[in-house]
Amino acid sequence: QVQLVESGGGLVQAGDSLRLSCAASGFRFRFSWYSMTWSRQAPGKEREFVASIDGNGGSTNYADSVKGRFTISRDNNKKTVYLQMNSLKPEDTAVYYCATGTWGSSSNWGQGTQVTISS
Repeated sequence: QVQLVESGGGLVQAGDSLRLSCAASGFRFRFSWYSMTWSRQAPGKEREFVASIDGNGGSTNYADSVKGRFTISRDNNKKTVYLQMNSLKPEDTAVYYCATGTWGSSSNWGQGTQVTISS
């Protein structure tokens, strides 16, 4: 079955950068056929959309709160999706998840990776 494993989270200071990775396996079809999405959930809040990318990496979408600071990308040969996060803010603190599909239609989720930004 599909497995998604996120990594790269940690504790950093405001203004720093992190790059998250999501390693995928177990797809029935080619990985490039699947859009992928990053979302996040802060304590006491609902999970929210962060960014998505289409199968070929040619189309991306971002939440307004991260636009200009975060970049989603993918390497289909490695079956990996990335989230480069720059100029991090304390309000970016959350557990970050990757998932297959677009926001609202995701069918497979990873276990998440914790990102904590200190002020």
